[in-house]
Amino acid sequence: MTISNKKLSLIKTSAEVPLTIQVQAVDEKGHLVDKSVACERPLTVYLNWRPIVTLMTLGAKPEALALGYLKNQGFISDTNLLESVIVDWDVESAAVITQETTEDLEKQLSEKTVTTGCGQGTVYGGFMQGLESIQLQCPPIKQSTLYGLLKNISAFNETYKNAGAVHGCGLCEGEAIDAFVEDVGRHNAVDTLAGDMWLNQVDGANKLFYTTGRLTSEMVIKVAKMGIPVLLSRSGVTQMGLELAQKLGITIIARAKGRHFLIYHGAENIEFDVMNAAQNK
Repeated sequence: MTISNKKLSLIKTSAEVPLTIQVQAVDEKGHLVDKSVACERPLTVYLNWRPIVTLMTLGAKPEALALGYLKNQGFISDTNLLESVIVDWDVESAAVITQETTEDLEKQLSEKTVTTGCGQGTVYGGFMQGLESIQLQCPPIKQSTLYGLLKNISAFNETYKNAGAVHGCGLCEGEAIDAFVEDVGRHNAVDTLAGDMWLNQVDGANKLFYTTGRLTSEMVIKVAKMGIPVLLSRSGVTQMGLELAQKLGITIIARAKGRHFLIYHGAENIEFDVMNAAQNK
């Protein structure tokens, strides 16, 4: 399926594939049960017909995933020069065609770092570019808003509920979840949302990014490039992830589930209205 630059919105993918399949398993009582398992399929991303990377993915929104990956890695930066995105599941490929210069492509590909990423695990030479110019400003956030968001997010994670084995990421504003993506790796999910934001020119300044995965350095960098000042995770944060968040002005909230969360950076941006209301009773 081909999407041209005349239609920038990728909210609805044109290359849908099943996200789960039905299988049989034997439970702890020896009973045969029908269960769903998450699909996992390779998708090789091409830039101007040059193979860049093969991602293991659910395949929910392959066009946005390919674009978000290439942008976050620093391979492309100008939506006006994009010509098309061609997804062909028969050959498990997504080809991004652009008029943007790719003269430094070989150099960038030669400068790679193996990371902690699940579903990816490598970043390239352009990944760190532009970080020195990023300094995000976090708006005030109410404790009650965080509680409301965590409650609302429980309505998502559909593939995880049915089959497990996936991560979820959400683009949020206040208590509302504007977009939610699941994939076998948290980096695939964040890149997919980044691709949608980039093409649709969504400003991240008033957004909050939710993920079920741990907050490593590369997760913090990707969210910073998306211009989002708040990062909320059900999991924990690494030392390098925290240090980068402190430098980039990102509020880090981890171990967030139910009515529990830990603020590792940016506590001054949180208004503890629920706690204060309880104390004033």
